[in-house]
Amino acid sequence: MTINLEKASIGIEFGSTRIKAVLIDENHLPVAQGNHDWENRLENGLWTYSLEDIWGGLQHCYAELCKDVKEKFGLEIRKVAGIGFSAMMHGYMAFDKDDNLLVPFRTWRNTNTRAASEELTELLGFNIPERWSISHYYQCIIGKEPHVPSVAFFTTLAGYIHYSLTGEKVLGVGDAAGMFPIDSVTHDYDAAMLAKFNAHVKKYGIDGDVKTLMPKVLCAGQHAGTLTAKGAKLLDPTGTLEAGIPLCPPEGDAGTGMVATNAVRVRTGNVSAGTSIFAMVVLEKALAHLHREIDMVTTPDGYPVAMVHANNCTSDLNAWVGLFNEFQKAAGLNMDMNALFGLLYNKALEGDADCGGLMSYGYFSGEFITGMAEGRPLFMRLPNAKFTLANFMRTHLYTALGAVKIGMDILTKEEQVKIDRLLGHGGLFKTKGVGQKIMADALNAPVSVMETAGEGGAWGIAVLAAYNANSEGLALPDYLDKKVFATAKGSTIAPTAADVEGYERFIEGYKSGIKAEAAAVESFK
Repeated sequence: MTINLEKASIGIEFGSTRIKAVLIDENHLPVAQGNHDWENRLENGLWTYSLEDIWGGLQHCYAELCKDVKEKFGLEIRKVAGIGFSAMMHGYMAFDKDDNLLVPFRTWRNTNTRAASEELTELLGFNIPERWSISHYYQCIIGKEPHVPSVAFFTTLAGYIHYSLTGEKVLGVGDAAGMFPIDSVTHDYDAAMLAKFNAHVKKYGIDGDVKTLMPKVLCAGQHAGTLTAKGAKLLDPTGTLEAGIPLCPPEGDAGTGMVATNAVRVRTGNVSAGTSIFAMVVLEKALAHLHREIDMVTTPDGYPVAMVHANNCTSDLNAWVGLFNEFQKAAGLNMDMNALFGLLYNKALEGDADCGGLMSYGYFSGEFITGMAEGRPLFMRLPNAKFTLANFMRTHLYTALGAVKIGMDILTKEEQVKIDRLLGHGGLFKTKGVGQKIMADALNAPVSVMETAGEGGAWGIAVLAAYNANSEGLALPDYLDKKVFATAKGSTIAPTAADVEGYERFIEGYKSGIKAEAAAVESFK
């Protein structure tokens, strides 16, 4: 097995629990990878990762990729066609004029920005979610945090990594759409909304243009800088990696998810289901109404996208599987985790369509769609419930989609948004057929999963890096259709009427029972 590394591309994505690197060959096939597990932590009431977490994790992940390449091909990575970085979207990384981080990185998971989110939504007439960077910045302003006068630049995690490695303060339009609203005509921050924001914050003593504090917006395929000598050494402390490699615009995990599922054309959608979950649909036209549950973002090439985002998806589900793993080890069994996940997930398919009177809320953190500022993982059941293992596992799979289901119903039932195809990717789909089946029934739409879906966003940003290096003059949707997915294989599962009806009964109970989750947050501290 051989590979021409100078025609290969690298994509690295910072997920919530794992940093993943993927090397793709000139045919866009993943041929090597590296991983690093990490966890955010709650410090002073805010979810964060330290700079040591970020750079130590990146260097270890990249070293693991290099090790895999060495073992498979006997080669050292010196030069590739392109590199791309992606990360969980939004959040807040603020720096002074000397590039010193002013406060610890505030991730998308924080919900302390509700006041800012609500004020900005009213001011701009546009839904500004709690996790967006401008919400974090404005919350700091109205909270009179002492670092605000020193802010010279703020960005997302992907933007920070890219700047550190290239010296370029830029951001892909998809990730930038999680900083401040984007004008889908100019593919830049919305000028009228910028003017409103700048005028509004003058009463807090903030002068100047907030646009100058944010990274420049770029679309897929535009020049975003090259790896500097300092950046090469930062990524690869061994000194093997050479400077001068082009980097594509850094993107958020929403954009890389669109690419990884070939869902950048109008009326296509994708669902990324892991620690958090988001569903996105590329729109034919603007939504008729403002919905606080719906974010407006963009594809990596700048087309408007409606996104439903929920903070919680598989964390509680994974915790329960971990508990079963403890049990099986205590019983002297030695089933590996993939087999255990497969056993429990498939068992869920034997459960009742409405879960038989069981209910769960896997809220590790707050959930805006259901009005929860904080979260408490909660499981409950009716006294006469059918308390079986199948229903138990089905309940936790169902509830992982609960919040996003509420948002998607607004799009499909209220706004009459049409979806030609919906593609899934992320950890929920690793066990073949199960997450896909549950998703199809929850959203009442056929769900396809490609063979490459397991590679997720790291593969998606590697493809964007390849597109950046040689687009061959094609628009991004055409490039994906002709160069990346022309021979792609996958499977599609359609919803079944009985299970769709069962999920509808479940979601009604989910919405009613949210009062119990609220009581848990209030009383269990």
